[in-house]
Amino acid sequence: MNRAIIDINDYTILLEEATSKDSLIDSCFFDEPVIAIAFYGAGNVGLKVKFNGETKEFQHTKGMVLSFYADNKVEFEHHVSKLKSLQCLVIATTVRNLDKLPSDENQLLENFLHQLVYPKDHYVEGPVFNMSPEMFQLVGQFFGNTYEGEIKMMFYKSHITALLSHYFGQLAKQEKTTLNTSQLEKIHLAQEILVSDLENPPSLTELANRIGTNTNKLKIEFKAQFGVPVFKYLQNQRLTKAYSLIKNEQKTIQEAAWAVGYDSLGSFSNAFEKKFGYRPSQV
Repeated sequence: MNRAIIDINDYTILLEEATSKDSLIDSCFFDEPVIAIAFYGAGNVGLKVKFNGETKEFQHTKGMVLSFYADNKVEFEHHVSKLKSLQCLVIATTVRNLDKLPSDENQLLENFLHQLVYPKDHYVEGPVFNMSPEMFQLVGQFFGNTYEGEIKMMFYKSHITALLSHYFGQLAKQEKTTLNTSQLEKIHLAQEILVSDLENPPSLTELANRIGTNTNKLKIEFKAQFGVPVFKYLQNQRLTKAYSLIKNEQKTIQEAAWAVGYDSLGSFSNAFEKKFGYRPSQV
């Protein structure tokens, strides 16, 4: 059994590789709660996840991606044999490090792995799917890498970023393509509700309740459909409406700001300039 542990920024990378002529069982625990993504490469090991007296089994792991939350009560048991070798790359971050991650990475975890960020058990499973060819190739390069020292670390950093990009990209694609007609109707209803009352829009929880879904699904499906988070969309609509009020209806800046729900002229002017590139007084 070859096992390497590499710390990169706020991630821990675990590389495990093993072959055996006889049957070999290797158990692995995490010292503290983690959110992790396991990528299974060219090997095809048997995997058992044990927690709370339950066992979850995976028999064909080659090419599999498994995301999960696990605390120190969870045991991961790999069954290695002549016909089932092990090649596993795990990217993990501890729960206490979540706030230290860059905001975009933190947001991706929140959006796509919400059930892992807010777990309700010792072990919570996220999406499980097969790797794309690009991901499979990247995983193989980790195990074939022969660099040393700083060059090796540079290699790991660049390839971790690429692998996570492909991973979240595949999740985003799945979210977009799995929206059925009923879900699309709900998301478009949410959009109509926001646009119909720019001055006093509902909270995220209220909006989710009104369309019959939960806040996590609303956030993910709205962004998949419109390309931006719910309240970024709302802000864009507010500012576009304010621009029209000032330019086409000769409203004062104060009147336009109030009409779209801004109480502070300073906040309104700053947001307006950030979107359009000039202050509302220049319209």
